[in-house]
Amino acid sequence: MIKVLLAEDQGMMRGALALLLGLEEDIEVVAQVGHGDEVVDTALRTRPDVALLDIEMPGRGGLETAADLREHLPGCAVLILTTFGRPGYLRRAMEAGARGFLVKDGPVEDLADAVRRVLRGERVIDPALAAAALSTGPSPLTDRERDVLAAAADGSTISDISARLHLSDSTVRNYLSSAIGKTGTRNRIEAARLARHNGWL
Repeated sequence: MIKVLLAEDQGMMRGALALLLGLEEDIEVVAQVGHGDEVVDTALRTRPDVALLDIEMPGRGGLETAADLREHLPGCAVLILTTFGRPGYLRRAMEAGARGFLVKDGPVEDLADAVRRVLRGERVIDPALAAAALSTGPSPLTDRERDVLAAAADGSTISDISARLHLSDSTVRNYLSSAIGKTGTRNRIEAARLARHNGWL
């Protein structure tokens, strides 16, 4: 049996996925969690072969959790399943050690097949998303530019961002200016929107 840990914050979706995967003769869902911070401890306790992770969860998101699992339980294959088919997310998921990346609107047979394939060591990536990732290219933003842009996305003032990130006002302005230039947008709101759309934030 292939043991699967399912991490999805929406209870109805989590239950439906567990039920559908449980119908497969060779797959057993050994754990279900709704919070990113619960994944590693639960995985260490249940020792799944495959962890199926949503990207956006309370606590730690799927991308950070994938990296945590690679460190603490390297034998567990990670498959990202998300509503958000963004090229930057795909790139970051692969960098974090995920072996697969699928969007949630695909057929359940594809999901069960992907679980089997990542366990065999294959990479499984949604084809349309792979093409989009290649055409979009890697994120042009540095880690610090990404942090500042993410902090600015909610409309926070320069002073608010400075206090939150422990930077000077002028440093925050420089990072924002650089991020705006690199994204080819007119202001920080547009830059944050574009970066989020591409999965860079």
